[in-house]
Amino acid sequence: MLLLAAALLPAACQTNSVDTPAADCAPPPAPFAVRHPAWAANASIYEVNIRQYTPEGTFRAFEAHLPRLDSMGVGILWLMPVQPIGQEKRKGTLGSYYSVRDYRAVNPEMGTLEDLRHLVAAAHQRGMHVILDWVANHTSWDSNLARQHPDWFTRDSLGRFQPPVADWQDVIDLDYSQPALRRYMTASMAYWVRAADVDGFRCDVAGLVPTDFWNDTRAALDSLKPVFMLAEWDELHAPPFLKPGQFDPNTHLLEKAFDATYALRLRYLLDSIGQGQQPTRAIDAYLAAERARYPAGVYLMNFTSSHDLNSWSGTEYERLGANALPQAVLAALLPGIPMVYSGQEAALKKRLSFFEKDPIAWNGYPLQEFYTTLLQLKKRNAALANGDACAEFAALPASSSPAVYCFVRRRQQQAVLTAVNFSRQPRELTLHDLGPGTYRDIFSGQIQRLGSGSKVVLPAHGYRVYERVPGPN
Repeated sequence: MLLLAAALLPAACQTNSVDTPAADCAPPPAPFAVRHPAWAANASIYEVNIRQYTPEGTFRAFEAHLPRLDSMGVGILWLMPVQPIGQEKRKGTLGSYYSVRDYRAVNPEMGTLEDLRHLVAAAHQRGMHVILDWVANHTSWDSNLARQHPDWFTRDSLGRFQPPVADWQDVIDLDYSQPALRRYMTASMAYWVRAADVDGFRCDVAGLVPTDFWNDTRAALDSLKPVFMLAEWDELHAPPFLKPGQFDPNTHLLEKAFDATYALRLRYLLDSIGQGQQPTRAIDAYLAAERARYPAGVYLMNFTSSHDLNSWSGTEYERLGANALPQAVLAALLPGIPMVYSGQEAALKKRLSFFEKDPIAWNGYPLQEFYTTLLQLKKRNAALANGDACAEFAALPASSSPAVYCFVRRRQQQAVLTAVNFSRQPRELTLHDLGPGTYRDIFSGQIQRLGSGSKVVLPAHGYRVYERVPGPN
């Protein structure tokens, strides 16, 4: 250690408060009225690609993985769309999950409604919750709605059905000026809560659907059971598929309808930092912008991969290279709710085909322990709770090294110290403004005293995570 330290480049880690809790820990003020279900407080999300998860591609085959995912610390299972897929203008052999033909039926390739019910019940027995992917913005060309209610769709200048986005040629756009459509869609979402006991929804391109629809639907669903609602949207980042001027940054989705949206602006920022294009201090500017828009207690979803990123932008190893794992540490431990995509625990280094059968090669789950360590820490440590206005976040300006980021999250006597290094060289950090305490390295198990003046060694493209040990410090 002494010989290594002599060759290290120094970097100070001085904690500067970015998000200090209010004295009374009040919930978010009006108009932010969403009350998160209690079971989501320390939950992490896991996105399930049923088609590619097993050779069978069925609910029953996936269900065998529940014990492993439960042990990994997963709290919320997000199932990609489970409905039948359209045939007309289908892309590829099997088509896109997001080309829905019938909102109230199960894709027979995945199994039956009873199989889905069994999966949800098995997850509930383990204390896990299940949300369904919901495609409210558009349907397949041959959907039952297109046949039965053609007046529920928008039209082009020639009166023809039209895709919502030019590249989405396998789907057609719904018209939410139609009150009957709104009633049908809300009732369809409620159907799955009643029929399969699901616990909420991940809502595709949620910002393209009127917010008042989502507000009304959230209230209707909450009258059945407390639900968790995740929006594919980020008011801080315009999606690349929209033309200039089409993005609405003021959708207000997090006020009454959704528990979380995507942290897309953060995702693209972290990609650029991981590729050496921006310094880590840009994270502080992002967090300040997030807090300027949203009060404490409102949170977004952090991730390094998803079905879209994996298939269209590349795996995290393509995009981030040697910084894939330190990025995963940030996604898990920065403020927000973390999400892991199917196959990340297998260190998946291939783009999964989106429209064909392309099963994940699990290879003995080489990163199972890595993600278990992170998600179980998230699950047990109150300092990492989702949307806790009483928690504190304190971050390093990172002026001494543009490739290092260090922060502390605290809640009363609980604390987690995280440091990552995106550079090719090892770094030695000197901690400042950290009260003395006993900490455990969550990956090595080593116990040590840390406080102001302590030095922490970060490997190249590496990370250190310390959890404060309970008891007198």
